[in-house]
Amino acid sequence: MSAIQYYGTGRRKTSTARVFLRPGNGAITVNHRQFEDFFPTAVLRAEIKQPLQLTETADKFDVLATVAGGGIAGQAGAVRLGISRALCEYNSELRPALKKEGLLTRDARAKERKKYGLAGARKRFQFSKR
Repeated sequence: MSAIQYYGTGRRKTSTARVFLRPGNGAITVNHRQFEDFFPTAVLRAEIKQPLQLTETADKFDVLATVAGGGIAGQAGAVRLGISRALCEYNSELRPALKKEGLLTRDARAKERKKYGLAGARKRFQFSKR
């Protein structure tokens, strides 16, 4: 195991990802499973690879990620943010390029809580005049 590794934490909705970048040939492992098995759609895979392709470091690092909570879309966003933060730790000169693409911004959107007296977060119960 190599001693050099870079770490980044990513969060999205209710998902949290711990991401480690280690020098390697571009293998991505999520929760000890192959990247392709864990994220079934090409859209999610492209989202995760975005920071690596932008900085042209896709073949320099192996990505080891541990994700928990949420669904696959939230987990993909969390891994993407984790990779971006780890790349900044590796080389701070990559930060402006990542920031310009919005890859270092934590997406704060989450599900709004249900309110008492209502059917959902904002939906009311049906009005009855009589």
